[in-house]
Amino acid sequence: MLLASDVVESVEFASKVSLLDYDIILFRPDLTDFIGLYGTVSRYKGKPCLSEVKSFELREACEHWRREIKEAIEIGKTVIVHLCEPEEFYVQTGRNRTSISAVEWFTNYHSLPIELDWTAAQGREVVLRAEHRQILSTYWDRFCSWSIYQVTLIDAENNACLVTRNGGKSVGLHFRATFGEGGNLFLLPDINFDDDAWFEEDQNEEGYLPFTKAAEQFAASYITEIVALDHSLKLGLERTAEPEWAKGPSYAMTAERRVHGELLLAEEALERAQRKKEELKTELIEVGMLRGLLYETGKPLEAVVLKALQILGFEAENFEDESNEFDAVFMSSEGRLLGEVEGKDNKPINITKLRQLTMNIEEDFERDEVETRAKGVLFGNAYRLTEPAERDTPFTEKCIASASAQSIALVHTPELFNVARHVLERDDNAFATLCREVLIGSSGLVVFPAVPHPPTPPNPSPPSAPARPAPACSGRATDR
Repeated sequence: MLLASDVVESVEFASKVSLLDYDIILFRPDLTDFIGLYGTVSRYKGKPCLSEVKSFELREACEHWRREIKEAIEIGKTVIVHLCEPEEFYVQTGRNRTSISAVEWFTNYHSLPIELDWTAAQGREVVLRAEHRQILSTYWDRFCSWSIYQVTLIDAENNACLVTRNGGKSVGLHFRATFGEGGNLFLLPDINFDDDAWFEEDQNEEGYLPFTKAAEQFAASYITEIVALDHSLKLGLERTAEPEWAKGPSYAMTAERRVHGELLLAEEALERAQRKKEELKTELIEVGMLRGLLYETGKPLEAVVLKALQILGFEAENFEDESNEFDAVFMSSEGRLLGEVEGKDNKPINITKLRQLTMNIEEDFERDEVETRAKGVLFGNAYRLTEPAERDTPFTEKCIASASAQSIALVHTPELFNVARHVLERDDNAFATLCREVLIGSSGLVVFPAVPHPPTPPNPSPPSAPARPAPACSGRATDR
């Protein structure tokens, strides 16, 4: 959700920003940028099923926004949600004893701290209920023509502020907090904040499409109405802030003491769970690092190549002194090797990197402490943005021919991933020795020995899912 104004700060859905520092929160549950092309591994019951990684990221992000929005309302903030088009999919929740994924129905409305039941329906004929005219009339008069509802809300009449002209179905809700400092939550019909008329046709120097004057005028008008709405809500508050003396122990209720004690215990348990969660997140990143051989480039690819070599039994490290810098220097009882690492987005590795490796071998041999010429190895992650099974030959013909003539080994890093994963998960030292011998003895494209008993991949089609629950909301945030 973007607005052509400097007084509004836009944040990504994956952001961990706190909402407590903002006066008004604008939230639009659009997961398009976050999920991209859904990050799917399959389809289930006709709906996309997110990959395990995307499922984890989405559930974590929704948990963050539910907590932040709830806390913002508790301390008196105004939160306005524009209900964009609903998206339904399944997320993975873990694996059962047979390593098959368990799934859960999910929507892009799972980031609000309330439960909603809705039906997908689109329309524009909406009227403002009489009891909400004092608060919403100026906003609705200005933006009713811009608004389009994407869902009707079921069993929500008590909180409805906007209803369909025919049938009186709820399409907008207003919740005023009865706890804390009495903040407000509005669920309003969507507005097309990405209208083509808001952007110039040509990109600027930063590669973005600049906002048009029409976009700036719309944003100024929208912000003015939202600020006026927030001001109206605050003027209408009649509650007096509790003075500090009234919070003293002599005025405390017995039930308050009990609940306060339970709250402290709950907060301690939450802190322990949060610490455990952070530890597991760190561990998850570490144990999954090897997959970088499939898609990384640059320094991250160098780091994971070193890790893979260490798994195979090499002593491996970067080398840098005053005059030399080598991506990988590694050795074992079979010999000493020097490696260069290269990743390409959509093309094969060419002879240029091979020439660099040849120069590095000579410079390495010139060092006083080196007595034997190192075996050269070029690690290439070509076509790294394509699934490995669908990639073309990772090195050019000229690169392969030159490497063969110079006894230099060419390693496609996805192949290195396969053998390193096997050694790591099966602790197969004999296979690791065989891989080292093949690497030492190869010229040109390296063909590692076949992995014995490769792990069976998990079934990408989840077998069952819990019954569809009433969804809670989820989204992408823009704050002021």
